[in-house]
Amino acid sequence: MLLFCFVFFFPALCLVHCLHLQVYFIVGFQRLLTFICIIKIELPWLYCYSYCCFRYCLLQQNKAFCSQRITRNKHHCRSLATMKLRLNVLTIILLPVHLLITIYSALIFIPWYFLTNAKKKNAMAKRIKAKPTSDKPGSPYRSVTHFDSLAVIDIPGADTLDKLFDHAVSKFGKKDSLGTREILSEENEMQPNGKVFKKLILGSYKWMSYLEVNCRVNNFGSGLTALGLKPKNTIAIFCETRAEWMIAAQTCFKYNFPLVTLYATLGKEAVVHGLNESEATYLITSVELLESKLKTALLDINCVKHIIYVDNKTINKAEYPEGFEIHSMQSVEELGSKPENLSVPPNRPTPSDMAIVMYTSGSTGRPKGVMMHHSNLIAGMTGQCERIPGLGPKDTYIGYLPLAHVLELTAEISCFTYGCRIGYSSPLTLSDQSSKIKKGSKGDCTVLKPTLMAAVPEIMDRIYKNVMSKVQEMNYIQKTLFKLGYDYKLEQIKKGYDAPLCNLLLFKKVKALLGGNVRMMLSGGAPLSPQTHRFMNVCFCCPVGQGYGLTESCGAGTVTEVTDYTTGRVGAPLICCEIKLKDWQEGGYTIHDKPNPRGEIVIGGQNISMGYFKNEEKTAEDYSVDENGQRWFCTGDIGEFHPDGCLQIIDRKKDLVKLQAGEYVSLGKVEAALKNCPLIDNICAFAKSDQSYVISFVVPNQKRLTLLAQQKGVEGSWVDICNNPAMEAEILKEIREAASAMKLERFEIPIKVRLSPEPWTPETGLVTDAFKLKRKELKNHYLKDIERMYGGK
Repeated sequence: MLLFCFVFFFPALCLVHCLHLQVYFIVGFQRLLTFICIIKIELPWLYCYSYCCFRYCLLQQNKAFCSQRITRNKHHCRSLATMKLRLNVLTIILLPVHLLITIYSALIFIPWYFLTNAKKKNAMAKRIKAKPTSDKPGSPYRSVTHFDSLAVIDIPGADTLDKLFDHAVSKFGKKDSLGTREILSEENEMQPNGKVFKKLILGSYKWMSYLEVNCRVNNFGSGLTALGLKPKNTIAIFCETRAEWMIAAQTCFKYNFPLVTLYATLGKEAVVHGLNESEATYLITSVELLESKLKTALLDINCVKHIIYVDNKTINKAEYPEGFEIHSMQSVEELGSKPENLSVPPNRPTPSDMAIVMYTSGSTGRPKGVMMHHSNLIAGMTGQCERIPGLGPKDTYIGYLPLAHVLELTAEISCFTYGCRIGYSSPLTLSDQSSKIKKGSKGDCTVLKPTLMAAVPEIMDRIYKNVMSKVQEMNYIQKTLFKLGYDYKLEQIKKGYDAPLCNLLLFKKVKALLGGNVRMMLSGGAPLSPQTHRFMNVCFCCPVGQGYGLTESCGAGTVTEVTDYTTGRVGAPLICCEIKLKDWQEGGYTIHDKPNPRGEIVIGGQNISMGYFKNEEKTAEDYSVDENGQRWFCTGDIGEFHPDGCLQIIDRKKDLVKLQAGEYVSLGKVEAALKNCPLIDNICAFAKSDQSYVISFVVPNQKRLTLLAQQKGVEGSWVDICNNPAMEAEILKEIREAASAMKLERFEIPIKVRLSPEPWTPETGLVTDAFKLKRKELKNHYLKDIERMYGGK
């Protein structure tokens, strides 16, 4: 081995030393490794390849130095000499690292290649995943694994949600199912800006078994029946994500109480609208929401008579208006546990009964109630589960996204059905660095160590920017090592391989941010940028399945396969549905476009919901039924089908604005291109049809912009920095550079900007719970700034 290393590596190492560019080494030998293992070239030819590769690099470097000598003055030459000496030393220091990585990769690649079945995975990634049902343009695409018919059921006989629940209880009875961390103490902590934050110290997870959950479901259902709730009468839930939410939902499914779901972050007007429109007489909520948002809204709510709070707390009922009966969930369960009530059997649902009226987040206006039958949800989850290999009792899922969102609800029901543990969390306690976690104590991911996790792109973008910000603070050697490892693993991933040494040495701490055991992540709710997607693949050492679905399709549409490491696409149609494109002439997208068909995405299958609650006009506009009785939904999103049957989302009809000169601007496209700028945490592009240019509202990255302000001599508070024209100019400069790199058209680039010192959160009402922009609310919020940027007073 020593002789091999000397003969093979020494000439190359000498050349690298002469070049002062260690990056050539790793790139060159990465190519070498591919040749050794895949093409199996003989050693002499390998040596020649290495020598020629580095000779070429040396030639290019000599050319560069000659050019520098001609064009640089003496001062610059002295600077180059100093830099050359520094690189000389660093190169010598880093050479053993390069050698170690190369030897290690050469030794472990072949056994890893065969033990992990990499060849089969590569073949799976490159195969055709979906194809049109006929040669006729515009024909729907179906998954090749279920081409002849669409899947409608996963577990034989379980055609309603309550049967899925019974199946799980009978199969996994004594195993852990739902877990919640106990609160050990709460402290108020004063922040530098004068605000007081509540900090928590949390204990370990306390688990309920499947049998215990079943007992609570039966007691709660019997209690609601004893209070007077009748089958097929709606009951609403307006509550944060927690175990009691899932227990209440399973109760409603079992006792045939259609469940009306409302986001916990909705404002008073939206909550009142949803409760009045649904005519729910029972409302499940938390003490916090009852004492904040609901207390002032109760007088405007017409039908609710019973309010049930899920916390083990006591409230002063005298503070609330008359005409409402207020109960704790525990008291309802105690009522239901009485023999005379528990003996009354539940009125079970049929597949065609209403399971949920799910109110949307209201990103495009007033929330709409989407009607979902049991059969719709069963079909949708059948398709979703097929894309998660190995789902079962060994998995632990962390639930922190809103359960009123279809992605989280179907994910948790699926996990429960397959025996996974579900540990509850919140965005404010998710990690050790989360805002509600007291410094020095552990966040939920660290304690739970989940294997499965769903996330919206906004959360992944934050993780990406925070980690990369930490990397920028490293010294030169650390930063170089990280970059070498990152680039090396990125190249391996693009080929369908992995880099175990990098995982062990470089990314272990990053992976530990989410507990260290995550084997698959699912992203949904909005498009995930390719940069963030790649970062999650590399640093968290797991595939990221990007999905596409809507509330109207029960969350089902497409999900990328775990073997597919491409970015920017959302995968092939699920086995429960088919997808077709239709022309959108106004936007210039047609099914005859080359090289790939493009158009508005239309989803069909049993997973398509029944329409909008008490809104027949909007239902008729967006839904249709074909001659075979299959339901279809027009999404408003613009897609493109690739040759392998995978879908890419490229535009959205509602985001398209026609400027004064006739150019069309896709606001979503502009935002996606600019969102990964280091100085930008969030951005909303805005345009008016009677104007000739685009403007933008930006939430800047406080740490980076503050540092830049110091460098530019700008002083003052964070609000002063955001209102400073010099800082606006710096953001616009970054926007122009990013727009150029992403090849945006001139008219698509925002030329004016308003910096927001306050972040956009669901609590502000400017974004949804999935962090989608609420354009109408943002427009109203920045109305004066819009007038100013468009030349008004």
